[in-house]
Amino acid sequence: MGEPTNSQEVAASLTGARGPESPGPVELSERTHDFLKALASSSRQRIMLLFAQGAELSVSEVAERAGIGQSTASEQLALLRRGGILDSRREGKIVLYRADRDGVLSVLDDLRSYLLTCC
Repeated sequence: MGEPTNSQEVAASLTGARGPESPGPVELSERTHDFLKALASSSRQRIMLLFAQGAELSVSEVAERAGIGQSTASEQLALLRRGGILDSRREGKIVLYRADRDGVLSVLDDLRSYLLTCC
């Protein structure tokens, strides 16, 4: 298909409207947005590295290793969990966090599909 030739085709190309043979515009899922938001912070990127090689850490362990307060660690871990980067489990009163490899791979698949539709 060449360049749009009439005003309707131009409008359709600008708004993402497609013909009946093409699928509609692909949108990022909320989880993918959360994933990208989680990656956008250098402090969260540093926290992510604490979970390399299968480490399982509590909020207080993350706070100590990252040199941040417990409330800050808790907030950052919540964002990483919401983005599908971390998973958690409760052991008594303690919540332990670990990398969620399947969650990351799933979101990366979604992101890849999205990027392939436009780029």
